[in-house]
Amino acid sequence: MRSVMRQLAAAVMSALMAFPIHAQEAPPADAIRTEAPVVVQGEQPGPGMWIVRKGGHELYLLGTLSPLPAKMQWQAVPLQRVLANAQEVIRMRGVQIDADIGFFRGLLLLPKLLAARDNPDGKTLREVVSPASYVRWQALKARYIGSDGGVEKRRPLFAAQELYTAAMKKNGLDTRDPVWPVVEKAIKDHHPTVTVVKETIVIKDPKPLLQEWAKTTLDDLACFDNTLTRIETDLDVMRARANAWATGDMPALRALPPAYQWEACSAAVTEAGIGKRLGFGDARARLRAKWLAAADAALEKNAVSFAALPLNDLLGANGYLAALQAKGYAVIAPEEDAPGEDGGEE
Repeated sequence: MRSVMRQLAAAVMSALMAFPIHAQEAPPADAIRTEAPVVVQGEQPGPGMWIVRKGGHELYLLGTLSPLPAKMQWQAVPLQRVLANAQEVIRMRGVQIDADIGFFRGLLLLPKLLAARDNPDGKTLREVVSPASYVRWQALKARYIGSDGGVEKRRPLFAAQELYTAAMKKNGLDTRDPVWPVVEKAIKDHHPTVTVVKETIVIKDPKPLLQEWAKTTLDDLACFDNTLTRIETDLDVMRARANAWATGDMPALRALPPAYQWEACSAAVTEAGIGKRLGFGDARARLRAKWLAAADAALEKNAVSFAALPLNDLLGANGYLAALQAKGYAVIAPEEDAPGEDGGEE
């Protein structure tokens, strides 16, 4: 129960994690041209994995993606085979917030927490976003959310998050992660070592933080406008990208524009006074260094290890795969016919 209340008190700061945050640049909206694909359903193989090698030691890397087809049934047999042989699983948990409070204190903070999602001084979206943005918002809200009046009180960041989730659902897409449940079951069945990579920010007393947040105006208008643009222009590419991941079509995944990153939404919190004071600013660099150190250790001691990271974080000149190659490891792409792809089985 204590962990539930910690999550409750931390929800305002961690809510931005609902948006995937990546380092690659998204293409301009007018560069995207594709036919509207039908989202795949039923049993699907999912993508292949990269193999990072050091001598006889292998680290299998699965690139994750959001959103994915909502009615896909992922047949994760290759992943299950790897996990059955893995001595270690590296799990990226990102930035974690630990609010050290008790159950009853958490209940007392609940009204403040819920109010913190709303604009300061009781303002509505109509009053805080531009008239042109509000017209676009009304059209998309009518299509994907409906007549819910409560969302009109939300800060642009939280309104954008709610609209994005609703739009994904209406388009046959799902933002939930299908990978970790498979990994978690394998951990219970096979008992590999689990190395968690995270940055923890401890909040001793969340009450002053919530009071400060309630009075803070976030620079989240760019987040709001960018989210509207993605929903207006990128849905076809989202569906195509989701289909490619589900069917294991790696050439299509590479050919499609990278999944849009949400840096404006992240910056709305991390670059605000509260975010800087809590140390969000350099969290990504610290996480990257920790993950690469964990990968080094796993490749040194294990015959087989496994990790999953967002595709955008894996790929590109500044991605994790490039960093591993720069360290001198052999990196084998899923398309390559390499020995050892069965996760160490003979």
